[in-house]
Amino acid sequence: MPPSPELATLTALARALSRPADLADSLQAALGTVSEALGLETGWVWLLDEETAAPRLAATRALPAALREHPEAMHGDCYCLSTFRGGDLRGAANVNVVWCSRLSKLVDDSTHLRCHASVPLAAGERRLGMLNVASADWRVLSEDELSLLTTAGALVSLAVERSRLESARAWGLAAEERNRLAREIHDTIAQSLAALTMQLEAADARAEAQGDRRLGEAVSRALALARSTLDEARRSVLDLRAAPLEGRSLPRAIEQLAAEMRETSVPPLLIQVSTNGFDADGGDLPAAVEVGLYRIAQQALANAARHAEARRVSVLIAREPGQVRLCLEDDGIGFDPAAVPPGRFGLIGMRERARLLGGTLAVGSRAGGGAAIQVVVPLGSAS
Repeated sequence: MPPSPELATLTALARALSRPADLADSLQAALGTVSEALGLETGWVWLLDEETAAPRLAATRALPAALREHPEAMHGDCYCLSTFRGGDLRGAANVNVVWCSRLSKLVDDSTHLRCHASVPLAAGERRLGMLNVASADWRVLSEDELSLLTTAGALVSLAVERSRLESARAWGLAAEERNRLAREIHDTIAQSLAALTMQLEAADARAEAQGDRRLGEAVSRALALARSTLDEARRSVLDLRAAPLEGRSLPRAIEQLAAEMRETSVPPLLIQVSTNGFDADGGDLPAAVEVGLYRIAQQALANAARHAEARRVSVLIAREPGQVRLCLEDDGIGFDPAAVPPGRFGLIGMRERARLLGGTLAVGSRAGGGAAIQVVVPLGSAS
């Protein structure tokens, strides 16, 4: 006895989603299978960002020209996504195109999508995205068709969740490899350079005691190079370890960074870290915000140590209503922000990190008056 059309569709869908392919390719194949089974021409899949919940168009099928040729029409929120986020859309449902902020704008009768249905993608209570199908025909999906669409949505949700878990696992393996490299640099290259530096310092002292000027100059150059290379090796160790924050919260990670820089900075740099608005374990900021602010703090502290000739730096990390704020102030030589080339001191990189987080970065300084950096990043309701 041949399988029912519904079972055949779900079997084909499961096969398409179980292939070892890129998630985008799997979603594209799944969209085709579902659309064809329901006799619909058009479809698209939204995925919600894990941190910000912002919608991203992950796959499309046969979009009409009014949507395909105007990408801005497929950006931002809409009736379906708003209903889904509000918890009012639990299974597949027909959607009146008049209510749809995207489809109601299509005025060309030849491409007007008149049939529209949506199914939420979720893993437990976590919202993953939405699968939409549409057609130019005047029809609504039957209860059986909506049931098929709901089951298809569950299979697609499993594929999305599996892909994200695999990405998280790969990220974890990469973090382990970064930590392994950091340990290797610290235990071999950095230790050897430290020993070489000590030997050169002893040779420099002997050359000075013997009054051998030529030898002293050669040893001094070698010593400067060894110290510089050792500093770079130590910074590489910090950079490699910093990417995943080693499982620590942002305040704890910056406190550890400050402690490590106190030990490695020459001359010594006194760094005071204070926090405000965090709970005992440092809070639960989104990972992207933690990593971005950590990198900004890392660059700013490196600037204070390398360029500012600072002796003291104060760092404040404050969690405030709807935002998190990072402030760093040093007592260094300062600079004129208007006269500094754009790429100097990593300012472009710091500003770009703040921008990607939806935040702002402000720099204040004057010659002889130290420098101050303030970063403000908004926090969504998910955080």
